[in-house]
This record gives sequence, structure tokens and C-alpha cells, in this order.
Amino acid sequence: MHDHDISERLASYADVLAGELPGTWTSSHLHPDAKDDLTELADRIWDLDLVAASLAEHPLRQTVVLSRPDGAQLVVLDRHDERDGFLIAAVAPRALPDEAYRAVPEPNGIALADDPFLSAQQIAGDLLARYDSALAQVRYNALASIQPSQSDRVVLTWQQDGSIATDPADDRAGAILVAHGFVHDPQNGVYRLNGDDTQAQARALREIGPRLHMLGVGIALQHPAGRTAPTSAPASVPPVPVGTRTSVTRTR
Repeated sequence: MHDHDISERLASYADVLAGELPGTWTSSHLHPDAKDDLTELADRIWDLDLVAASLAEHPLRQTVVLSRPDGAQLVVLDRHDERDGFLIAAVAPRALPDEAYRAVPEPNGIALADDPFLSAQQIAGDLLARYDSALAQVRYNALASIQPSQSDRVVLTWQQDGSIATDPADDRAGAILVAHGFVHDPQNGVYRLNGDDTQAQARALREIGPRLHMLGVGIALQHPAGRTAPTSAPASVPPVPVGTRTSVTRTR
């Protein structure tokens, strides 16, 4: 079977799957020429089991991403074995820091039969339930590490990964933050500024000060207060970017 045939079969299967899953899902096909997007996506596949083992032998060359309006994403990919069907895995949110994933079990992916209607039932009763639980936990963890802001002050909290996060009380302040590189997570209201480029980060902090001051809003930069991680889920190895593993058991 030619790659084009596989691509068409994968896309058609995922399109039907998106329409059968509970809630509203859209599908987008990443082709082999979208190398950067595929690499970035592979780093966020939230799996330490079946899908991770497959990707260790067969790097991601094409996939279909299923997206829900709240930011949840699933990836559908080929099995690369003699069995019919596909694999599906959850995707870790892009904007959350590594420490938010600690003590949260991976919602490992599953194998799907060659029937998207039966597979949608399987996903809804298994993977989606575990994924939604894990998403809620990491978003809670991310929010719990941020000190609260007030109406007249935006509190920026340093995170362990070098990013800066805040939960402003004023939407106008939020708009200023986004204009200077902060990424907003609509699920928990957190705004996060990546720390990969420290010069850009420092420049953004210098520039938002005067603009917030015009709104009568000050800034405070603090380290996170000590806290105890929630214990509602059993401890586990934090999720590992699949694209950087040499084995399926390495941790972040």
C-alpha cells in the first residue's frame, strides 16, 4: 500500500472518529512535509506505554490531530504492524510547566480497531475519561503554584522551569500580558511567559510595567509559596516528551 493510500485511510478514519466522540471535535491532518509541527507534537504526546514504544521505532511522519474547544487534543496514528486499525494518544497541554505534571498518571494511549464507530465508544469509556482526569489535575497543579493577584496589582510568580505565571484579576491587564508574549490558558485563567529566551522575558517585563501602571495596576514579582501536591491521583513518573526518549521509561 502506498503512503498516499495510508494517508487517505488515516484521514478518513479520524474524520469519522471526530464526529462520533462525545462533545465537539475537529480533525486536522499533519502531512510528512510539516516536519516542525510533527516534531513539536511528538514532544507532547502523553504516553509511556504502547504509543511511546511505537514511536521509539517509528518516528512520527504523519498523523491526524483531534481538537476539542477547551484545548484537549488527541492524535491518531498508524500502527506499523500487521494488524488493522490505528493507535490514539492524548496530547499534553503546551503552556503548562513540567512541575504541574508531577504525581499525575499518564493517560496512556490505546489501540483502535478498524471500525471508527466502535473505536469512538472505546475512547469515550477509557482514554477520554483518564485524559480529562489528568488534564484537570495538571491544570489544578499549575494554578496552585501561582500566588493570587488583586484588582490593583498583578502578581507574577516565577516557576521552576524559568517561566513566569500570573492570574490577573482584570481582563484589561490580561490583554496587555498577551500583547507582550504571555500565553493564556482559558481553562484556568493563567497567563504564562516562557523562560527559554531570558532577554525577551526581561524585555517583556520591563514593557508591561508602564502599560499596567496606566490602568492603575502595579506589579509584584514573587517566587511560589510552598505547597503540597494534591493526592487524589496515585504518584507516577511525570510525562516525558516522546520525541526525546531513548527508552519508554525515562523521566523528564
